[in-house]
Amino acid sequence: MSQSRLQRIYTIGCLLAGALAATGCHKTQAPAAGGPQMQGLPVQTVTVTMAPVAQSSEYVATIKSRRSTALLPQVSGQLTEIGVHSGDQVKAGQLLMQIDARQQRATVDSLRATERQKKALDDYDTVEVERQRKLFEAGVTSRDAYEQAQQAYQNAKADYQSAVEARKAGEQLLDYYAIRAPFTGVVGDIPVHVGDYVGPNLSPATVLTTIDENNHLEAYIYIPTERAAEVHEGLAVDLTDNSGKLLEKTKVDFISAEVDSTLQGILVKAPVQETRAMLRNAQLVEARVIWSTKPMAVVPVLAVTRQGEQSFVFVVLKQNGMAVAHRTPVVLGDTVGNDYSIVSGLNAGDSVIVSGTQFLVDGMPVIPMGGAAPPAPSPGAGAGAQSTNSGAQANDAGARAAAVSHPPHRKHRNARARKSGHTKTATVS
Repeated sequence: MSQSRLQRIYTIGCLLAGALAATGCHKTQAPAAGGPQMQGLPVQTVTVTMAPVAQSSEYVATIKSRRSTALLPQVSGQLTEIGVHSGDQVKAGQLLMQIDARQQRATVDSLRATERQKKALDDYDTVEVERQRKLFEAGVTSRDAYEQAQQAYQNAKADYQSAVEARKAGEQLLDYYAIRAPFTGVVGDIPVHVGDYVGPNLSPATVLTTIDENNHLEAYIYIPTERAAEVHEGLAVDLTDNSGKLLEKTKVDFISAEVDSTLQGILVKAPVQETRAMLRNAQLVEARVIWSTKPMAVVPVLAVTRQGEQSFVFVVLKQNGMAVAHRTPVVLGDTVGNDYSIVSGLNAGDSVIVSGTQFLVDGMPVIPMGGAAPPAPSPGAGAGAQSTNSGAQANDAGARAAAVSHPPHRKHRNARARKSGHTKTATVS
């Protein structure tokens, strides 16, 4: 074979070896280039569990005292004295205010004098009728004189009794000029002042003050008529303030037999403990009526993300041999402490991501941390991908082996080694 032919063969072999070497290097570098993309985001996960969740509805309740009243005047006159202040604790019968009663006192004094006069006349006629009886029986006086004495006695007795009742009525009316506490309680607002003219016939009616007893409180709750079949005595009720703080756990003990025509609701009452000093008469609170309790899936609040009105959680699945975050829409129920109850979208045992959710997108690789349960493989994923991956790795390995064992490639390597000084002699066969 001529030297020129050998030279052409050598040149073609070098070109082929270079092409194969470039192809082999590209194939071996492909996994390295894709390696950083396959690294997942470390995340904390929790396993979805079932917990008893109360099925409830929230309503506005009004706290009312069983003993609460507004004091209105029963007589007319000027206020001459106000002996209490708003917020004072008063006892039953304690004097609160005084209306000018000088005229009524004079009237009572006159009635008492009339009573004494009638009493004296009644006493005289009592003695006189007895004397006439004895004279009649002795035959000294006629029957007509005796009967007249009896008639005078009956008239005097009736006049005396009338005077007694008139005096009692006057004294009772006099008592109305003194405004007293009807029971032990707390004085409310006092909108009147000393010197004001008050009376029962004024328009609008004059309210002197209110007295509230903060013991024996009740929560008034109006339940919509569509839930009438679910209302029963003993139904659990949680009373909370506007911030959601639990104030009282109680139960329904009264259900109205009729529907309120204005609110179209059924009035139910629940007692409130007497020691609840933070509750006052006419105070508005939140009432959570608990209809039933059933087991539901629960997840931490941090696991839930929102987009518009839709809520989502990220569930860890196994896909293509690695853990990925799968965005799952859920329907939220009531909160249970720091957890959300899930109406639909999750099952017990699902692994839910609770950290870094703001950085996640659907299908993103993740690394579950904190000893979470291993992710469940998604249906149909993994086997085919692993086969394809294995086939690609086998093809890359075969290409690298072929490139190394190919004679032109070996010559090309020897030539490069000769140029770098690692090989002193080279032979071509």
